[in-house]
Amino acid sequence: MAVLRAMRFPHAMTLAFTALTALATHAAQPAAPALPPGYWPEEKVAEILAKTEEVRLAPDLSNLSPDEQAAVKDLLEVGQLLQVIYETSRHHQALTSHAKLQALDKKLGSPKRTQDLLTLYRLYQGPIASTLTNAREAFLPVDPQVPARNVYPPDATRAEVDAYLAAHPEQRDALMDELTVVRRATADNLRQDLKVLQTNPVLDTLHLGLREDLQARAKKPDAKSLYAVPYSVAYAPELVKAYGLLMRAASRLDASDGELARYLRNRARDLLSNDYESGDASWVTGRFKHLNVQLGPYETYDDALYGVKAFYGVSVLLLNEQATAELRKRMGGLQGVEDALPYPAKKRIREDIPVGVYEVIADFGQARGTNTATILPNDPLYSRRYGRTILLRENIMKNPDLFAADERIWRTATADAHAKDLTSEGNFQRTLWHEVGHYLGPDRDTKGRTLDVALEDYADAMEEMKADLVSLFALHAFAKNGSLDAASLRAVQASGIRRTLQNVRPREDQPYQRMQLVQFNWFLDHGLIRADPKTARLTIQYDKYLDTISSLLKEVITLQHTGDKAATAKFFERWSTWTPELHDVLAARIREAQGARFRVVRYGALGEK
Repeated sequence: MAVLRAMRFPHAMTLAFTALTALATHAAQPAAPALPPGYWPEEKVAEILAKTEEVRLAPDLSNLSPDEQAAVKDLLEVGQLLQVIYETSRHHQALTSHAKLQALDKKLGSPKRTQDLLTLYRLYQGPIASTLTNAREAFLPVDPQVPARNVYPPDATRAEVDAYLAAHPEQRDALMDELTVVRRATADNLRQDLKVLQTNPVLDTLHLGLREDLQARAKKPDAKSLYAVPYSVAYAPELVKAYGLLMRAASRLDASDGELARYLRNRARDLLSNDYESGDASWVTGRFKHLNVQLGPYETYDDALYGVKAFYGVSVLLLNEQATAELRKRMGGLQGVEDALPYPAKKRIREDIPVGVYEVIADFGQARGTNTATILPNDPLYSRRYGRTILLRENIMKNPDLFAADERIWRTATADAHAKDLTSEGNFQRTLWHEVGHYLGPDRDTKGRTLDVALEDYADAMEEMKADLVSLFALHAFAKNGSLDAASLRAVQASGIRRTLQNVRPREDQPYQRMQLVQFNWFLDHGLIRADPKTARLTIQYDKYLDTISSLLKEVITLQHTGDKAATAKFFERWSTWTPELHDVLAARIREAQGARFRVVRYGALGEK
């Protein structure tokens, strides 16, 4: 009879069965545990995780020798140590809040509620989330994020530090050094730093005069006074241990890759001396066999107060030898590109930039995520002396799921006629030459100042925009001389426009996104792109491409070369406008089409599933 009833009233039976199943499932699942105040509610966490996907990177390491595999384990341990430094440098309560969350998770038996919060911490590398509206909010019970992060006193303001620098100009170099932590001269802070020097005599030896300066300040502590300590002192426990691991990894590699071993020894010493020249020199000029390691404090994007403090990152990389050999054959003619740039003070450059195609074994700190490529070091003096190295992360750049999201965004944002313009190879070439673009153009202003000193918190956005535009400028030149075919140029051009498309309005502390918005608005104003007034979908006038990017490149390089921060601020104010009728509509289309907006990267080498 039951079967007959089901056959006669299938819809009713299905609804009843579904309802009963749902009730049974709900009854079988324990209620989410109540958490102490300050933890995000379950629905808010779920909102972010619904837009998050996981990417797993697990290159085959079986062809490495036993000594190389052992060295990789040492390097991964170094990465974990610098991950700790990165998290604490971004928020003063990061490590304690994470430890409390882990303890709570263990106490409650690892329910989904706390596991999801741990996933958020992994995603954001700290207790501060970016919401779907691009706001920054604490999802654990910690203080709100501040521009000073934790490389200045967390309660310090720009006005306070500016006033202090004006009153104490002799301290500017130390306080604004990219490799120092700024502290208040309290008795506790001074006692802590003196204890580090006492516990680690090697640091006392390497940083001559620091102990005496701290002792003098300790006689008259003053919370209104500021002082700076090198990273090697501020993060001594982690860096001293990392020194030993790097030395051990170097010993393992002596027989199989002597140049990599020498680099690791130099870098180990750099961690303690707080002077990274020897490591950078041996890194850029070294010719390594199977592995490469990006390790150190390089990028300043996380410093929202002045944009001058560098943050730690580590990438352990496996070389794709065949792809690298093919790529190096195509590199050349860089001096010609430099000479064609629209600024007067051309420089002589090293044309033999080492470039490699790699698979990411694991990333840590500022390098973690889906970053596609880097060119380092950033220091203009080191760059002139030794050149720079380009690292292309193939298993990210050519990940089919990541490109599929790019393609969805492209097709919803542009007219149907442009649907096939974007290709993964176009992205690859544009990204490669973006990194080369960092090497070209001005690195000092007309007063001889480095650009981070001259432009301060605008320096990163301007440098990234210059690199974008030099990339497009150079590839147009290659098309003109016949070394790049028309189809490849079109793919690069499409990639250059895709780069500028935003899914939310950028914040002022997001240099990448702000410079992308500036480009979009410039392209729109100069007729390279046109937006449909109803749908906001874009039509591209490719015949205006070269003139448009050349005019913006000239503007950007001129601002860099003159070092005029006030003019740069006005430039950003003029070109980073956001309108509801266009930008909001287009951003909504992109959000609807793109799928996942956030990505948690897991690494097979770390045993992550």
